[in-house]
Amino acid sequence: MGLVEAKMKVLEKLWEEGQSMKAKEVAQKVGLGIAATTMHLLGLKKTGHVSTPQHGYYAITEQGKEALGLPRIDRAHATKILSHVSTDKGFHFYTGMHQYLGIHANSLSDFCDRVEKVSVKSVEFHVSRRDFENWFQSLGDTELAKKMSAIHKMNLHGEDLRKKVHDAAKLRLEELKLLSH
Repeated sequence: MGLVEAKMKVLEKLWEEGQSMKAKEVAQKVGLGIAATTMHLLGLKKTGHVSTPQHGYYAITEQGKEALGLPRIDRAHATKILSHVSTDKGFHFYTGMHQYLGIHANSLSDFCDRVEKVSVKSVEFHVSRRDFENWFQSLGDTELAKKMSAIHKMNLHGEDLRKKVHDAAKLRLEELKLLSH
């Protein structure tokens, strides 16, 4: 059974934001009225696609993520995504073609640290080429790869782009750490 298009848009927005949101915020971001959005959120809550972590706030659940086509991550898969890879399979930061910074990340944790400090020009270069997406996919993290794709489509630049990339990776790192224990 598929979800109607409006409900899918609500789920996508909750997933993209990566944090719980008020119905009014969701309504503004998806372009629906507050009454319609609230109705959709309540319906999604009833079906288990959305939860209310605190009064008045809504968050996507694992079931909601699955409805968006994201795979469920178990403990073993989370541990694999979090593990260190060899240097040749790590992420190497560049600012342009043949302009290597001499900085690399061998894990998602390393990536979070490095992306916060590398040149903004490097972040812009890699987002424009979808390099972050591809690397996260190579680690086995389809969800974070899709998150980077969504960030790519936002057409952000400078520190706004860096913050969005870092926040998405850091949030995912924390989620995976919880799943791996």
